[in-house]
Amino acid sequence: MRNTSATQLLFELSQPGRRGALLPKCDVPVQALASLLPEGAISEQPPQIPELGEPDVVRHFTNLSTLNMSVDTHFYPLGSCTMKYNPKRNEREASLPGLLHLHPYQREETIQGLLALLSELQDMLAEISGLPAVSLQPAAGAHGEWTALMVAAAYFRDRQEKRTKVLAPDSAHGTNPASARMAGFDAVSVKSRANGYVDLDDLRSKLDDQTAVFMITNPSTLGIFDEQIAEIAEMVHTAGGLIYLDGANMNAILGVTRPGDFGADMMHFNPHKTFSGPHGGGGPGAGPICVTETLGAFLPTPVVVRNGEQYAFDGNRPKSIGRVRSFFGNVGVLVRTYCYLRTHGADGLRRVSENAVLNANYLLSQVRHFLPSPQGERCLHEFVASAADIKKERGVSAMDIAKRLLDYGYHAPTVYFPQTVPEAMMIEPTETESKDTLDAFAATLFKITGEADDLLHDAPHSTRISRPNEVQAARKPVLKWSPAASDA
Repeated sequence: MRNTSATQLLFELSQPGRRGALLPKCDVPVQALASLLPEGAISEQPPQIPELGEPDVVRHFTNLSTLNMSVDTHFYPLGSCTMKYNPKRNEREASLPGLLHLHPYQREETIQGLLALLSELQDMLAEISGLPAVSLQPAAGAHGEWTALMVAAAYFRDRQEKRTKVLAPDSAHGTNPASARMAGFDAVSVKSRANGYVDLDDLRSKLDDQTAVFMITNPSTLGIFDEQIAEIAEMVHTAGGLIYLDGANMNAILGVTRPGDFGADMMHFNPHKTFSGPHGGGGPGAGPICVTETLGAFLPTPVVVRNGEQYAFDGNRPKSIGRVRSFFGNVGVLVRTYCYLRTHGADGLRRVSENAVLNANYLLSQVRHFLPSPQGERCLHEFVASAADIKKERGVSAMDIAKRLLDYGYHAPTVYFPQTVPEAMMIEPTETESKDTLDAFAATLFKITGEADDLLHDAPHSTRISRPNEVQAARKPVLKWSPAASDA
């Protein structure tokens, strides 16, 4: 018997006319399936991938996983990115065979269960946001921002209004001005006051008949709720513009208030942050958007609708901006969101916010005497501490402190953002951490601020890589394998 690699064997079994035991059961002959493929689509050679023994592969990835930090292994106070624990129950539910084995090209009558789930999820997000029209298509928060701005652009075109500007506070996520430019608008920054609130005088000076949207993250990246929001909404609406609410920090206000009630016309959710889906690593995400009934006509199609006892996709919306994502969006993430919402219910979601705010304020109370917060002694879901005093006195930066935290088994907080705070350290404990964890983290931060300067400048000392050029690493990653290297 000839020696055949796994790749070669699977390749041979996949060829027309072959029905090997390793192929999944299929009622359609392989020859018939092959005839449906475009001419030239069937390879004549197996793919050029490396042949390795299974133990070598398993050991490689198992050892690699031990180098990673994740919410399952470490405290992850990554401000604004909300790295909180992902319930394993939701993972199991999203992997149920009735969901996992669906195909996006199935007929509507064969996926009624999924469509019912998505329809109910739309209703829940509409209720939570106070905005009745929902699209589940966007594949990430930034994608949701861009989609909502495209909806706004379509709305103004329909009204035959040419509006060119999108305003956003100087503390906004960088995706806000980027999304505005991607949607064809000019991005204009609005100043913040010392307390982190929007400077109304600066906003008023920049509002005119060219203003399409004012984008605001509320609660903000500074961890505060801008109590001027109703006045801001009135100012923008009087100028004929729309309010966009960046929903990145919704885990601070769930069940307490709704963006639609305080003047928002559009918003996105980050299910991986607010509703505890997997986050990080560049994997699939989701960024559903909710808009007013008026703007609903411009949402991407198709939208899941209910007709009596049946569910269907509604694509007959002449004013729609069209698809922004293939199929139904990232269904796996949306299923996890559905499970999270059904588990907590309305009262539970409010408790989520109360615990997020309680944890953040407790941690702030433990660290503010050695890492002060310019925005005061109270916060919502997160707070921004400043290492400016330590930097001035000793030359120890926020980055030095962040890198040293890695040696103690903690992921670093977000540093140098927002840029309105010098030597910023944005810390978010999330609602899923215990008091013991918060106490240990605060004690570690305090210990680090008392360590020798040289020790901090060279940290971390326990990782395989110390201080890489992170921009260079992201833009020009070093790959370990390529077809050319394999041939060599």
